[in-house]
Amino acid sequence: MKDANCIFCKLASGEIPTNSIYEDDLFKVILDAAPAAKGHALILPKEHYANLYEIDTDTAGEAMKIAKKLAIHMTDVLNCDGFNLVQNNGEVAGQTVFHFHLHLIPRYKDMKNDDILTWSHETFTEEEMKDICSSLKLNK
Repeated sequence: MKDANCIFCKLASGEIPTNSIYEDDLFKVILDAAPAAKGHALILPKEHYANLYEIDTDTAGEAMKIAKKLAIHMTDVLNCDGFNLVQNNGEVAGQTVFHFHLHLIPRYKDMKNDDILTWSHETFTEEEMKDICSSLKLNK
């Protein structure tokens, strides 16, 4: 299913031209139009899913396989010093386009955007950590 009002659906389908670096039956990978670094790309599913909560598990897994393949390739070609995979869900988490997408961000020593992924650290008591851990335990 596609969303006729979604810009990323239009990019993934080719309705809007892109700088595409990879494509298969399920995904299109394009260079980000407002990159954080040289080579910053987006993995876009061709079907519309608003976020991680909506995308099916198999498709999400395929996105990660593509991310690994491209991270290795991009690191080799771009000679970057590290790599970030970023996927935001919800406005409060930084999602601005509500179509699942995974950012591939090559990182370079001394790059100007050296604070792409920074946050202040929270402090919890040992008891709070145990409570959080207990509430989040997931059985197979």
